[in-house]
Amino acid sequence: MFLNEERLLPRLLASLAQQTRVPELLLLVDDGSKDGSAALASSFAETHPYARLLSRPPQARNADRLAGAAELIGFQWALAQGAQRGAQGEGRYDLVAKLDADLELPPDFFARIVAAFESDSQLGISGAPLAIASANGHVKTEFSQPWHVRGATKFYRRACWDEIEPLPAILGWDTIDEARAQIKGWHVEIVPFREPPVHLRPTGSHDGDLRGFRRRGVAAWGYGAHPLHVLASGLVRMRHRPRLIGGLAYLGGWVGAALRRRPRAEPAVVCYMRRRQLERLQSSLTWLRPGAAR
Repeated sequence: MFLNEERLLPRLLASLAQQTRVPELLLLVDDGSKDGSAALASSFAETHPYARLLSRPPQARNADRLAGAAELIGFQWALAQGAQRGAQGEGRYDLVAKLDADLELPPDFFARIVAAFESDSQLGISGAPLAIASANGHVKTEFSQPWHVRGATKFYRRACWDEIEPLPAILGWDTIDEARAQIKGWHVEIVPFREPPVHLRPTGSHDGDLRGFRRRGVAAWGYGAHPLHVLASGLVRMRHRPRLIGGLAYLGGWVGAALRRRPRAEPAVVCYMRRRQLERLQSSLTWLRPGAAR
């Protein structure tokens, strides 16, 4: 899905055209762009038979579009459109994927991820690590927890998706989906890449780093993070730029969501998340203990 991505969308479309394995159906979802994004997507669809341009009905705009999980709402809407096409004879797909518009994909992107699903029948959710380009042009991996598949490249086995949908349209949905899948016995794994997709707009930088940190705190409330884990995450974030205030913004987002009793995941997901987080915290403390094996 894209909204006013005239500057970055051409790089995504060019990388899609260079795939060694193209998708069987690519839905380019316009969420009400006012620039030339839709025209770019339409031109791409005209020359690539597997691509379709879909335009969502006009939506009421919130002050913070991302806080309303607009990308998830658009993804679930597009899947419904795909299901209608399936009923009209275009077929039902074993894998479905959500891709952000601010990506540049390596040529083997789809091929490697599809191969991972083919090699593990219990793989329910997968995706790729992301890289960012620094000011001097060097590419480095964007930090993310090794057990979490980023929302920018989410691939679902359809059988898994059918068991976990619909996802709640709240910040943290891209962790709630993984917890639901794992509770039901599915595997969640990141596919390694020698040259991972490039995130052309680093996470949280769309409308300011501090707002991005705050959203992550709200997301932690949404998926039910344990308070000890929230505190530890806030302290870790204080060590990175913007120093101190990034961690404070993260903690403020979580506290604000808690005080407002914002919507969150169901109790089973909250319980599962907290148990896993406490296990990781305990493992970290054991590793730091004097005399621990290194």
